[in-house]
Amino acid sequence: MEPIKAIDVRIFPHRRLKPATTEKILNELLDLDGVLRFLVNGESLPKIVGYGPARGTSVNHPDRKIITVKGKEVELLVSVGDIIVTVKHENLEEFVEKTKTILEEVLNFGFDVRVGIFTRTQTTVSDKLKVAYGIEEDFDPSLIGLVDPKTNSKETVKLIGD
Repeated sequence: MEPIKAIDVRIFPHRRLKPATTEKILNELLDLDGVLRFLVNGESLPKIVGYGPARGTSVNHPDRKIITVKGKEVELLVSVGDIIVTVKHENLEEFVEKTKTILEEVLNFGFDVRVGIFTRTQTTVSDKLKVAYGIEEDFDPSLIGLVDPKTNSKETVKLIGD
């Protein structure tokens, strides 16, 4: 079986996105043809202060909310700074056009849309060690590039299926 030819589309809004805006954009993007996966990047929104004099104190950040993406509840762990969507290569031009239209309707500020490879495409030694040492069982190759090598993908990856 030949691997699916895919490419990344990076959406970079000129401001950080609020949870409601993120939810709307993600749901509209997932309605488009050819979407294989998406990655939401941004500054971490921790539950508790990890260091300093307030260490251990609870953080009640207004942007740390649960959003609903395709009917599945997902806790937003970051203040969204960019979104990377992996799409099938044959759907690229149509996807970019429709993405720009969606962003123009939803956002009242500027944004950039770039096409390229923004995620890892091959397994690394860290990925293989996760399986070898039992940190991850049955590592899914479709998750390559979506997870920090230092974390367990079950903590940060949310699977949203049909």
